[in-house]
Amino acid sequence: MRVATTEDQVRQIVTDFNAGRFEQAISLCEVGLRRSRNDPILNHLFAAVLFAKGDVARAGIHIQASLAAKADNAPGQLLAGRIARSCGEFDRAIFHLGRAATISPSFEILLEQARTFDAAGDRNRAVDAWRAANHANPASPEAAARLGRLLFEDGLLRDAAAVLEAVPASGRTACLWFDLGLVKQDLHDLTGAADAYRKVLEQQPGNAEAAVNLGIVLQDMRDIDGAVAAYRTAYGVQPETFGVIAMSLTSAPQGQLWLDREALKRMLKS
Repeated sequence: MRVATTEDQVRQIVTDFNAGRFEQAISLCEVGLRRSRNDPILNHLFAAVLFAKGDVARAGIHIQASLAAKADNAPGQLLAGRIARSCGEFDRAIFHLGRAATISPSFEILLEQARTFDAAGDRNRAVDAWRAANHANPASPEAAARLGRLLFEDGLLRDAAAVLEAVPASGRTACLWFDLGLVKQDLHDLTGAADAYRKVLEQQPGNAEAAVNLGIVLQDMRDIDGAVAAYRTAYGVQPETFGVIAMSLTSAPQGQLWLDREALKRMLKS
């Protein structure tokens, strides 16, 4: 009977991991490491399986054992960075991700670096990292959405719009559409803002904030019937939006006068 080689075990571990058979993968890793405790591939795979199962402490031990045997492994450094970030060890995560980027630059690593700076609360480096990720892949919804939001917060509206619109419409998430709506609204592109908020509601019919914002934009476009319909959607999903809706309907130049709040609530329910 042929004895399984390390290569056989590695292939089976990968197969089990990809199929979600984590316990089988763990058992095979343990068997392999009893024979070769310092094997970088087995330690890496064991760390990946443990991390997927949420056993972060043991995952950290095994990825460090893997890197001790083979430090110039970009996937290993990348996994070490992810594990460290999940523990809140941001300096360690940034170190490992920096090593990974030096060994083998990739969009995936740039994305992880940006996420890590964000998680660490390092806004300046986060902006630079998201710029790098967006430059590497302008079609990435995550990179565009995050960079677009940061640029919007900094008042760089046209830059934010350019970043958000570079993502093909078919790939835009509800979050990205929402931020594009905010940017268009501030740029006074009311038609563009309304279209963006409608796209949010197509993907997330229960997004009350998008419905309220759509109502406000439609009011500014003098489409009161459309605005009321949007407000009805928002109020039906989240009654707590009533205060904002009432203020918008009664205070905007294109609003309506409602002296009886209960009558307004009845109208929104109808």
